[in-house]
Amino acid sequence: MTDTVTEETIRLCGLQDEAEIRVDRWGIPHIRAASEADLFFLQGFNAARDRLWQLDLWRKRGLGLLAADFGPGYLAQDHAARHFLYRGDMTTEWLAYAEDTQAICTAFADGVNAYIALCNHERERLPPEFAVFGTRPARWQPEDVVRIRSHALTRNGVSEILRANVMAMADASTDLLRFELDPPVAQTLAEGLSFADVPLEAVRLFKLATAPVTFEKERLSASLADAWTWTEVTDLGEVVQRSAEEGSNNWAVHGSRTESGRPILASDPHRAHAVPSLRYLVHLEAPDLNVIGTGEPNAPGVSIGHNDRTAFGLTIFGADQEDIYVYETREGEPDLYRYGNGWETIERIEQAFAVKGHDAQVLTLSFTRHGPVLHEDRNRCRAVAMRTVWHSPGAAAYLGSLSYMRSASTEAFANNLGHWGTPSVNHVSADVEGTIGWFTAGFTPVRHNWQGLLPVPGDGSYEWDGFLAPKELPRSVNPAAGYVASANEMNLPVDRDPAAPSIGHEWAEGSRARRIKAVLAADRSHTLAASMALQTDVYSRPAEVIVTLLKEFAPSALLDTGQIRSLQLFDDWDYRLEADSAAAALFEVWWMKHLRPNLLARFAPDQAVRQLLLPGDFDRLLTLLETPQNVWSRDERDALMLSTLAKGFEDCATRLGPDASAWRWGDLHRALFEHAASRVKPAAEAEWNVGPLAVGGSRSTPMHAAYRLSDFGVNAGASVRLVMDVGSWDNSICVNTPGQSGDPRSPHYADLSGPWSRGDYVPLLYSRERVDAETTHLIRLFPAADKE
Repeated sequence: MTDTVTEETIRLCGLQDEAEIRVDRWGIPHIRAASEADLFFLQGFNAARDRLWQLDLWRKRGLGLLAADFGPGYLAQDHAARHFLYRGDMTTEWLAYAEDTQAICTAFADGVNAYIALCNHERERLPPEFAVFGTRPARWQPEDVVRIRSHALTRNGVSEILRANVMAMADASTDLLRFELDPPVAQTLAEGLSFADVPLEAVRLFKLATAPVTFEKERLSASLADAWTWTEVTDLGEVVQRSAEEGSNNWAVHGSRTESGRPILASDPHRAHAVPSLRYLVHLEAPDLNVIGTGEPNAPGVSIGHNDRTAFGLTIFGADQEDIYVYETREGEPDLYRYGNGWETIERIEQAFAVKGHDAQVLTLSFTRHGPVLHEDRNRCRAVAMRTVWHSPGAAAYLGSLSYMRSASTEAFANNLGHWGTPSVNHVSADVEGTIGWFTAGFTPVRHNWQGLLPVPGDGSYEWDGFLAPKELPRSVNPAAGYVASANEMNLPVDRDPAAPSIGHEWAEGSRARRIKAVLAADRSHTLAASMALQTDVYSRPAEVIVTLLKEFAPSALLDTGQIRSLQLFDDWDYRLEADSAAAALFEVWWMKHLRPNLLARFAPDQAVRQLLLPGDFDRLLTLLETPQNVWSRDERDALMLSTLAKGFEDCATRLGPDASAWRWGDLHRALFEHAASRVKPAAEAEWNVGPLAVGGSRSTPMHAAYRLSDFGVNAGASVRLVMDVGSWDNSICVNTPGQSGDPRSPHYADLSGPWSRGDYVPLLYSRERVDAETTHLIRLFPAADKE
């Protein structure tokens, strides 16, 4: 152990045998228990020890219980959230993930409750946010772990509604500026439908159900009469941006291409930045299980990490798991909708919603046979609903890891993926025998007569025919290339039968994947350091494409001073968006604030249409610049690039000062981890916010660092990074951000933000010897005496 180790002893009701939690110097807990029952009990207890405020808020948001704590301003969000809870048979649900899922989740919930009980006896343990808002943590039920679905990343219901609205105002070609379709497919609305059947208002319920919890003074003080004015707590643009920018990188390199001869597996999931972090690193050890890595703190198990024989990581895969249905309702009887040769009844469920300071409010939830009703137009006799895999047994986010985290080999890992429902992902795996593999997984509906890109009639003529079997989804084991990698790009096999059921057509920008695969292909002696460098690589493909085009024609053009100085900055630039780079600052301001919006305006002149296209499909926009002869003239393109470059230079000077040599991308591009309470508790802004931290990169670089267009503030990127040395596990490294703990009083609340922003890592210790040597806090746990 380290020289300074703090110790505490805790007795717990529900614990069966002695156990311990060793917290290392980086805040990573290593939980050792005598049985798996105690292990998952302590995983819940420990998650609450570090993240109780986060866990309590997650549960109340997901179950639609916010208004009881925070008032009428949260009633509409509660109402939306309850539409997307799992409503099916629980026996089937429990067995979908692993045979012992119910026992695991029961132990996990009991552990959370044990910590809540401890806080009731020792009030000083309660996180300070509860005092700020005058709330108390609520006890968990095992079902809470699985019934909440609305935090899982699925697609493409909102996109279908947006596509219908873009096509209503423009055409299908214009919508490709929003999302280029791959494989390409012609888009026409199903017979009998009108674009007017699917108004933009139909996205409201879904975006509200999936919105994060925000705290504004006005919202917290809203009256019951104002409750439904808070249906726009998240902007549609934010929803679209989140879907475009939340992704991940992963790869596994075969031992034949590593310096050590052992496989290396790397995984860094990208999500919206938050404090506390979305992810939580944990080590779980019992007699028959020894697994370490990360997951979301609200669920048992580990979804990215390794056991003693196998490592695993994941990224989002673009399978289409949602559909929008439009129904004809009977005139004068809006509860009836046409299905087949008859009429079915919309299920209306009345539920009571507790509201702080008011009597309970009784609201109605509405469902068709396909799912929640998103919109009703009784004048036009139309209703719109969403079908989502969320309502199928086995679709709780990440919980399929309860099966695969115990896999003794990559082959066994692949065989366990039938338990994985959501989100749809690219899994990579590597084992100590040297096998590596890439496996896509997730419930993928079989659609026989449509592609799932536009709303369809809900009359029974467009139905799912189950899900594709796991082995029908793309996968590869020990490929000739010597590595597997993914970054949310279009990665369906080129030889896939075009007549096979559609998997998906909407993918993330390909820039990250191109760079990652190019670097791995050129590296025949890969190392852990090389994987770390690739995870923090800030090379920008858009920068290289656009600046190279500029350099081809600009020397022969008549240039003004700003354009000349811009070219000087770009001279010999390596297209890396380093935090201290002047060229990077100029490029991002030019591209994102001037060239990109003007390019969109050139091909979508209607402002109302453009708002639905944002931020734009970068691959499509780069193609328009690279091959202008297909749709516009080269002279037009050159003129647009030069005029926007001049404006971009002026904009940069306004933002960063007249001395271009002193510009720094990190002076604009900064990550601020904002605590939810900071908007209502002034002291919390200084005490609980983390940052701002100057960082490089963009949404297009392997080191994903997406930002708000309004102020360049970084708001999405790697929530955690792991690089694993398969078989020599103590060499593995990781970093969370901003810290492991969610308690602002903890030394581990923000201690990893500095290493994260610098691209540094900390050890992911696995062996008992190394863990014991780096322990800084030891919690000894004993079963409570009978009298307790």
